[in-house]
This record gives sequence, C-alpha cells and structure tokens, in this order.
Amino acid sequence: MAALVLNEEQQMLRDAAQGFLSENAPISQLRKLRDERDETGFSTDLWKGMVEMGFVGTLVDEEFGGSAFGNVGMGQVFEYAGRNLSASPLLSTGVLGVSVLQLAGSKAQKQDLLPAIAEGRLLTALAVDETPRHAPSRVATTARRQGDMFVIDGQKSFVIDGHVADKLIVSVRTSGELNDHEGISLLLVDRDTAGVSVERTIMVDSRNAAIVRFDNAQVNADALLGDIDQGFATLEKTLDIANAQLAAELLGISLQSFEVTVKYLQERKQFGVTLGSFQALQHRCAHLFSELELVKSVVLKALVALDEQDPEASVLVSLAKAKSCEVAELATNEAVQLHGGMGMTDEFDVGLFMKRARPVQALFGDYRYHADRFASLRGY
Repeated sequence: MAALVLNEEQQMLRDAAQGFLSENAPISQLRKLRDERDETGFSTDLWKGMVEMGFVGTLVDEEFGGSAFGNVGMGQVFEYAGRNLSASPLLSTGVLGVSVLQLAGSKAQKQDLLPAIAEGRLLTALAVDETPRHAPSRVATTARRQGDMFVIDGQKSFVIDGHVADKLIVSVRTSGELNDHEGISLLLVDRDTAGVSVERTIMVDSRNAAIVRFDNAQVNADALLGDIDQGFATLEKTLDIANAQLAAELLGISLQSFEVTVKYLQERKQFGVTLGSFQALQHRCAHLFSELELVKSVVLKALVALDEQDPEASVLVSLAKAKSCEVAELATNEAVQLHGGMGMTDEFDVGLFMKRARPVQALFGDYRYHADRFASLRGY
C-alpha cells in the first residue's frame, strides 16, 4: 500500500484545481446561477475551461484522450469543487459516465464515447435510483427484448444532470425479482429517444437532478453495456468511485466551513473581546479540527485503494463516505451556529455550504447506508 501522501503530479493537479476553481467557479457564480435560474444549472464557459485544464479526462485512459491520473487526482479536483461550491457536470460525466464505460463498454463504445467526454462534446447521466433512499438493487424499471431492440418502461429519480445529458446510462431489470443483484443490465439511452421524458428538478443546493420516465422507449441491442443480467457488478464499482469523489467533495465543504468559521470567531467581538477567546467555542473548534483530520485520512485511503484495486476498496469507500457525511453535518451545523443569527441569512455563505452538503450526503447512500454497508462487508 502506497503512503498516504500526494506525489508530485497529484500535488500539481491539486494546485491547478485550487487556482482554477477559486478564480473561475467561486461561490458568487453559484449565487448567480441560482438567482437567474439558469437553464443548465452550470456555466458552459466553466465546463469548457475544465475540459481545457484536463479535469474532465482525469479518469479517462490515455488511449482515449485522457490523462489517467486516477481517483486520487480526481479527488483533489472534487475537494476544491467542495470548497468553492463549484457547479459542473464533472460527477455525472467525468466520473460516472467514464467509469461505467471503462468498466463495461465495448471497444467500439469506448472509442466512440470516451474521447467525446474528454473533449467536452458529450454529457452523460446515471439513472439508478427509483426510491427516495439509495437502493441500487431495487430496480423495477424493465427492459424486455423485442427482436433486436430493448423496450424500456419505468421511472428513475434523483438523476444528477439528467436534464442536460446527451446520453443516459440506465439500470434496468432484464430478469429476476425486485432487489435481486442478478438480472440487472445497463443500457445507453439517448435523452431525446421517443418515449423518454425528463423533468428537471432544482434541489435545495440550487443544483439539478431529474425525474426520468420511460414509456415504451426503444433502443438497439448494441446499447447494452457489458453482459446482459450482469450489470450490478459494474454499477457497484462505479458507485464506489463516485462515493469516494463525493467524500472528497464533502471534505472540501467541511474544511471551508471550518476555516471560514474560525476566521469569523477571530474577528467578531462580543462584550469587548473576540468570540474566539471563549474557551467553550475553542473546544468546539478543536473537536471539529480533530474530526477533519480523520476525514482527510480516510478519504485519501479510499482513493488510493481504488487506484490500486485493493480488495478492501469497497469497505474503505463506505468508511470514507460515512465519516465524511457525519463530519460534514457537524461542520456545517457548527458553522451556522457559531455565526449566530447572521449564519441564518443569505448574506453569509455558510448556509450555502449546509445546503450543498445535505444532497451530497444523501446521493448514492447516506451515513446510515454506508455504515450498514461497511458493517455487512466486515461480516457483522
């Protein structure tokens, strides 16, 4: 197992992400997108810049136009996206789309789609959940074989960036019963396919998810990703990669919330002294600091495990997501509370960190889901 430190290339990527996102995707940009109710929910100029910086191709193999910097590299981008509340389709396309294609795509599918993603010409979205809580094996959406076509019926919810995706990656049931791991397949579906309707939903963090409905939607048999009935293994690995990146984003949200709050406590005066001089508040900050140090370690450990294809990777990812969820809740709650009444106003940014943290915590499994998964994988 490699040491839990960044190598020179990863540190350079971290520095590039810090500089680029703080300059081109600050919190003020999110406010603008929110207030204008932007149709896409992200800046297309920012996305072009992220493509040019190579962020979008971080997980893409070099033969398909990417840099193959791996999960540790991508994690640095997500941490600073969390710090700046930067809105982009990097998760839906650069992580989810790329991961599914590299794990299960045929050579033709990879050659056709991966370069298009790395060059910013294609957006994807993963349509997996059908219930309010994450349950990837609970697939009721069906795809029945009809000649050389699949006919899809059902509904998916909480599809991140589904309203702008060119292609949807959809988990469907081709055999078996509800909740069976066997019998789940993955299909590539164009968003404008007849019988597919997409309803945009703006979430509390001003980002976008979608409800996607399939009514007798037909796709060619070559839309299948991987083997029929065997899609769950690909889905599980893809969700591990996504959750590790979400944990990195939660780390960024938590760190920025903490640093902004400490600065406020050092400047704000009450009864003639700074708030930071009160020992009770110092204790709360010290506790949060120690928790943040733990999150840094478990998130990097999970990212390294994925890159090294460690057999314990799934365990470590669930540990990282669970811990980052727990600490993000603490960090954002403390940030709002320690800012006092002003923390509840839109004038201060701290409330925006809380609003972003909650959907990220819930996406692809919250604290309870991953604590339970961690225990199950450990044999409890």
